[in-house]
Amino acid sequence: MNPYQIFKYVPLSVLQILARFVAWIIVWLPNSSLVRTIKVNILLVSPALPDSHKPSLIRDIVRNQSLSSVESIKSWAMSPEWSIAQIREVYDKDLLLEGLASPNGMLAIVPHLGTWEMMNAWLNQFGAPTIMYKPVKNKLANNFILQGRARLNATLVPTDGSGVKEIFKTLKRGGFSIILPDHVPEPSGGVIVPFFGIKTLTSTLASKLANKTKCALVGLSCIRRDDKDGFDIYCYKLDDPALYDRDVSVATHALNQAMERMIKAHFSHYMWSYRRFKRVPLLGNPYRADETTLADFICNNYSANSNATTDNSKDT
Repeated sequence: MNPYQIFKYVPLSVLQILARFVAWIIVWLPNSSLVRTIKVNILLVSPALPDSHKPSLIRDIVRNQSLSSVESIKSWAMSPEWSIAQIREVYDKDLLLEGLASPNGMLAIVPHLGTWEMMNAWLNQFGAPTIMYKPVKNKLANNFILQGRARLNATLVPTDGSGVKEIFKTLKRGGFSIILPDHVPEPSGGVIVPFFGIKTLTSTLASKLANKTKCALVGLSCIRRDDKDGFDIYCYKLDDPALYDRDVSVATHALNQAMERMIKAHFSHYMWSYRRFKRVPLLGNPYRADETTLADFICNNYSANSNATTDNSKDT
């Protein structure tokens, strides 16, 4: 038996207690790679945030990520019906149903926000999506994840050209796919556009698929309830015409802006430990930069964005 199957027998409430304890330990290790990455990301995306607010925000982010990790593992270990039973409320579900009814297919835009793995089983009730899957290096973990996802209706395809073709075919048939568009791509698969005001390498896959197929775009997130009793799903209609622009930079920037709105609604539930900004022009990798270089970049970028906002307001 795969050792990860033990999570099937441990109650979710116990796993969550353990996750909160681990998060408490991590927060007390301020020089850990995870905490440092979160700090750098907060500096980049929220340069005006007072220092007094940062410790509590970091604690919330670490706790939420720790909880999401064990919740995802639990969902892989359990049946789809168990995961579906954890969903309490679905906000603006009609937007999702409208997207699924599109003859051009639908792309579910799912950032690394909340416990998205818990939502997979619920979403698979509406059809058989085609989803890209990149195997993890640990063989036991990879087999465990594959076993969990094999219980769903999804068709898993590789994260390469052949996988893109399968998603394209799915959309052309009027089906749907799920994409996490906020990962850092290879340079050949991305463009430099702003994300939270930071010009960084951004994946173009979702934007290119939207332009070629004119599929519906619907944002989705799965957020743990404040009362700790299950999860709520939020649906967002992404209908800005710029999302379908032939200029992939324009379309990708519009998609980043759409994701920003989703993330701001549940800021501390986003996976800020991910090195989203590791390819930034003029700075390089901020997670390796010294404090002075990073501070100078943030100051200059913040000033440039402020000036741009002022100029735009004058035009209007």
